[in-house]
Amino acid sequence: MVAKLQTFLYRYTMYSNRPKDRMVAGRRFVALLSMLAAVLLLALPAAAQDWIRTGTGLGMEKVRLAVPDFKAATADPQTGSMLTVFNDTLWNDLDNAGIFDMVSKSFYPLGAVGAPADVKYDAWSSPPPNASMLAFGNLGVTSNNVTVQGWLFDVKNTGSPQVLGKQYQDVATTDAVRVIAHKFADEIIFRLGGGIQGIAESKIFYVSNRSGHREIWEMDYDGNNQHAITHLGTISLSPRVSPDGSRVAFSSLEKNGWEIRMFSLVLNRLVEFPRFSGTNLSPAWAPGGLKLAFSSSRTGDPEIYICDASGAGLRRMTAERGPDVSPVWNPKTGADLAWVSGRTGLPQIYTMGADGTNVQRMTDQGYAVSPAWSPNGQFLAFSWIRHYGPGAPGAEDIYLMDIASKQWVQLTHDGGRNDFPSWSPDGRHLVFQSSRSGSEQIWTMLADGTNQKQLSFTGSNTQPNWSWK
Repeated sequence: MVAKLQTFLYRYTMYSNRPKDRMVAGRRFVALLSMLAAVLLLALPAAAQDWIRTGTGLGMEKVRLAVPDFKAATADPQTGSMLTVFNDTLWNDLDNAGIFDMVSKSFYPLGAVGAPADVKYDAWSSPPPNASMLAFGNLGVTSNNVTVQGWLFDVKNTGSPQVLGKQYQDVATTDAVRVIAHKFADEIIFRLGGGIQGIAESKIFYVSNRSGHREIWEMDYDGNNQHAITHLGTISLSPRVSPDGSRVAFSSLEKNGWEIRMFSLVLNRLVEFPRFSGTNLSPAWAPGGLKLAFSSSRTGDPEIYICDASGAGLRRMTAERGPDVSPVWNPKTGADLAWVSGRTGLPQIYTMGADGTNVQRMTDQGYAVSPAWSPNGQFLAFSWIRHYGPGAPGAEDIYLMDIASKQWVQLTHDGGRNDFPSWSPDGRHLVFQSSRSGSEQIWTMLADGTNQKQLSFTGSNTQPNWSWK
């Protein structure tokens, strides 16, 4: 396209003394400029995704990985069903990781691979599988106990192929087998994914009304094992799990208004936390787990406050007209907070130091809410209606912003209301709520906006929060 413009400009100069040709050339010039603008606009999303992939590790060269079904090691009647659960879970964990080129099972050579002696290196490393890595093993049930042996081989390194060898034992239940598959997947992801811990054992906390009240619920990262953890019979919102995974802070409507409540996942019950006056919402943990930030209207106007994890040492951080809500800490440093403020009218995303200084506005238009800070401290994810107002085009979508440059890119485009993003502990995934399916449900996607999947389907499910590990 650039070459065509250069050629055109040369010809335009040559014919500049002929009015008719100048008129025709001018029209062609405008057309070429329009084409160039279109090409550049189409190129922008790809360019934007480059800095996202670099910052999240999704831009690394994908490892071509083959994962044949594990082999039955015993004839126990439970072995078949346990194998199905294990094989499905392991494959999905590795496929969801976003860092592997999963070899289609239709390309696999014939013959089960249950132990190192079964591996035919040439058959796996040559086309059509053309795999670099092979994950394989066996599973057997004996006396209601399950044993899994798993290996990871570099099939192009026949001299020293073994990268990983693990054995797991547990009671033969579906849940136990799924956990074993998660553990083995995380081991593979750690070794092949740049030393970043996998997320297969992480949890997602969220709000669901499927029991008749809005309670705090928990699920595995892949949507399995969904269950309520509170049974308060009121409205509970904004669950935030502590960095060590021991407690969940949330907001709940009590007799005297909205209060911050604390649930111990170790004790499986509510634990004491001070009651503050006013409306108290959206708690957020500092990365060390020693402090909480939240919004409170105890002085009349919603402002950001910080306190110790026990509720002591309350300190006010903002003092501007207009609501200040939804704080979130920089999980990398603990030295900064992002939050939502309506001090200039419509809500916008701001950042400040943990001491209240260096306030900066991050969004410059529309209606921006629900900031979430990436684990490496580089990005903010948030919900944004860029063109807000009666008759204005645009929907509520998830966006990603590089904090240093303030470059942003839109991640969701499928309609509906998309809100409350939360980062996975590996920084490669986001969970969020979306109404695109007709009701508010929990979805996940890779941090570049690809591989979007629905996790919840029953009732209304909102405000997800991914565990720190």
